[in-house]
Amino acid sequence: MSHARIPPALPEADTARPHMAASDVAFTDTVKSIQARKGSRAIYERMEQGGSWEHTITAALKTEIEAQTSVFLATANGQGQPYVQHRGGPAGFLRVLDQHTIGFADFVGNRQYITQGNLAENPQAHLFLIDYARRRRIKIWGTARVVEHDDALLQRLMPTDYRARPEQALLFTVQAWDVNCPQHIPQRFEAADVAAMIASRDQRIAALEREVERLNKDRAG
Repeated sequence: MSHARIPPALPEADTARPHMAASDVAFTDTVKSIQARKGSRAIYERMEQGGSWEHTITAALKTEIEAQTSVFLATANGQGQPYVQHRGGPAGFLRVLDQHTIGFADFVGNRQYITQGNLAENPQAHLFLIDYARRRRIKIWGTARVVEHDDALLQRLMPTDYRARPEQALLFTVQAWDVNCPQHIPQRFEAADVAAMIASRDQRIAALEREVERLNKDRAG
């Protein structure tokens, strides 16, 4: 691999789109007409005016993104055929590079390259993040591109002490994002978090048992 500079983000005109509302990325005229017909348009208009949609990555969103261990990336080819790919890694494998850019090292997998082929034909993409423990889902619209042969970028994106071999990098340029309500999200917890809670509980139980034993001895004495 060469040591090329990190490629620039997409032009500001393609990212911030100041002339349009962030929600317009998802709520096209057709979507809005369906919302109006089904009676939900007024609700979403109020949400849009209240600032529930954003163009840029806030500090709070950055924290949530970089805490993820799993993400779903949706793309479509030039004919519109959709595809959803799962990507995972240790917390921090998703890296916020600036207010518009999310990146991650793309590790060697089954080598089908469907996502890369789709992005070569159609850069539009979507990231879907779900936090089962807190029952939150974050939807992020934008464009994405695969970056090959860039050691400097991969070094910046590699999780600390992670042994998987990166093949390339993926950069996602954010156009809009929104947080969904928790409705219908099942609450689940990471196995490591559950193990830590059980270990803490067991330590507390052991401490209480020792205290009970000491008190019994004091009474007996």
